[in-house]
Amino acid sequence: MPASINIHELDHNRFKSWAHSQEICSTCGLCSSSCPVSGIDEFDPRKLIRMAALGFDQDLIESRWPWICTMCGKCEHVCPMEIDIADSVRRIRSLRDRDKVPGIIHKGVEAAIQSGNNLRLPKEDYIFILKDVAEEIAEEPGFSGFTVPIDKKKANVLITVHNKLVNTHTEDLKHLWKIFYAAQEDWTVPSKNWEGCNWAYFSGDDGSMKTMVGRIVKHMERLQAANLLWPE
Repeated sequence: MPASINIHELDHNRFKSWAHSQEICSTCGLCSSSCPVSGIDEFDPRKLIRMAALGFDQDLIESRWPWICTMCGKCEHVCPMEIDIADSVRRIRSLRDRDKVPGIIHKGVEAAIQSGNNLRLPKEDYIFILKDVAEEIAEEPGFSGFTVPIDKKKANVLITVHNKLVNTHTEDLKHLWKIFYAAQEDWTVPSKNWEGCNWAYFSGDDGSMKTMVGRIVKHMERLQAANLLWPE
């Protein structure tokens, strides 16, 4: 964390124009006491907001602190000044050079933009997995003839798919699909651009986030679905 700052740089604080200015922070500490990750690597949402208010722009952008935050919003819920703390964290993340975004999050965003999902899973493999899971369900008592409706038009519900559901948690697909079958629900899943986990939101990449959301909107229009279920 920084030890000093050039006072002449304060007027150029890029955070001051944001809604619910950090300058109204009363340093009460309620955000810190409610934060589930407060204390990890000395992370403290109150300190983060004070640094933003005082103009420690670059220090925050380069810090690990914004990436420790889970953006759960508990801090905002208890803040008496109604400061958008989680949104501030997300905006700080957006200013980090993309090649310096920690972990796999930006790699996942790039994969989703280019391939339609965070895993770069080919369409044929994705459909194979869906049908394979459906066949396993059909073999269970009470689910004879079960199939997965892909790209069905005018369904009541369109469901996006979280990448982990076709990777490491295929069993979780069964629970959801069985409920729909038992309820005789009319539903479908898209065959392409199916990713339901918008990692661009978490990385602060507004452009990519809008692209991902736009694809789901196009699915709704193309398939003429009445409702959207976004499990993520």
